Amino acid sequence: MLWKSPGRHLETNRSKRYPSTPSPKSVSYSEERFPIPEKAGMNFILFCGAWLGHMALLVFILNRWYALPLPRLVLSGFRALVALSILAFPIWLWAAFGFHMTLARQSSWPAAIYLTICWIIGLGLVPGMTMIRLLRKRPHALVSNHTRIVNIARDLGYKPVGRGKYRHVARLPGNEVFQVDFAERTLFVPGLPKEWDGLTILHLSDLHLAGTPDREFYEKVMDECRAWNPDLVVLTGDFVDSDGHRRWIVPLLGRLRWRIAAFAVLGNHDYWHDPSLIRRRLRRLNIHVLGNTWKQMEVRGVPLVAIGHEGPWFRPGPDLSNCPPDVFRICLSHTPDNLGWARANNVRLMLSGHNHGGQVRFPLIGSIFVPSLYGRQYDGGLFEKPPTLLHVTRGLAGKQPLRFNCKPEVAKLVLRAATGKPDDD
Repeated sequence: MLWKSPGRHLETNRSKRYPSTPSPKSVSYSEERFPIPEKAGMNFILFCGAWLGHMALLVFILNRWYALPLPRLVLSGFRALVALSILAFPIWLWAAFGFHMTLARQSSWPAAIYLTICWIIGLGLVPGMTMIRLLRKRPHALVSNHTRIVNIARDLGYKPVGRGKYRHVARLPGNEVFQVDFAERTLFVPGLPKEWDGLTILHLSDLHLAGTPDREFYEKVMDECRAWNPDLVVLTGDFVDSDGHRRWIVPLLGRLRWRIAAFAVLGNHDYWHDPSLIRRRLRRLNIHVLGNTWKQMEVRGVPLVAIGHEGPWFRPGPDLSNCPPDVFRICLSHTPDNLGWARANNVRLMLSGHNHGGQVRFPLIGSIFVPSLYGRQYDGGLFEKPPTLLHVTRGLAGKQPLRFNCKPEVAKLVLRAATGKPDDD
């Protein structure tokens, strides 16, 4: 009979009564942070999609906040908060999941729901909306569009950076702030009186006088505009971004010439820099400062109603109760957000600025930050919203002198009257 060790016997009995579970495989830090190669591509797409969706959602909110008449301190603080959140989000993703984004389903339900929303936006809505914008057809009302680029810095022989607060931004490589598009657009305008066929309008907006660009830059631009010799001059706001540069208004805009009349409205940046003084300086140049009112005058023997809309920053809005309903109406509105009001009041031609084309436009994606209730829908160009034809210029400058793939713009509009729409060319 063989002798058995008591310890071995006890161990055998214990293993039968308490079967052991296999010990978990040890996981290294790299395996914990990075998925296996077969799933790495999908996890990377989910990581980037979540970040893109988070960014798009915050920018969506930011654009609409900046369309509201809120205090500057509130807007600046919210913009800083949005920027911080965008930068911190991928750090949180990495700390929580690494590149194992499929593990998000096992996280807390608020995080799982928010990540799902971000994926829907980043991987669905953003690509879809971008494709729609890329496939957007040329407006039927646009008969022709010819653009001449004038490099002001090259013509002057130096960069007119000036002494503005953000002058260092103007020196960034690739910045197009000194390259101006002088666009000549011929537009078919439904309902335009035949007497006005060939009428020309200089549309100038968003000068943002603040020291950068320097005064010589604006002088060169105004001289180029004067050579067009338009019938009407339309100025759609944001003349200054500094109290001290209000004195530039008269000598700069005084270089312009027009055959019939000039009209102006103020913008949100003018609201912050003594608007009454800005209005007085514009009136010294015989410019009709409309404000939130309307004015009727004859153009080539036919009555015209020019309406100003400075909302939402200046209130109350225009009162058209006594305005003749059967007269051609043109509206000057700093922001295109007043398009709904214009359509409801039978405005035939609306001219706006404010959005600057986004100032920075990425390949394929286009603009990102556009301070509008409509987001980037009306960032720049021509839009047909019957009975209103809307023209939005990218403007001449901005508070921050920053332009990438979005040159400053001045537009000369040639209006055409016809019985039918022209063929696309």
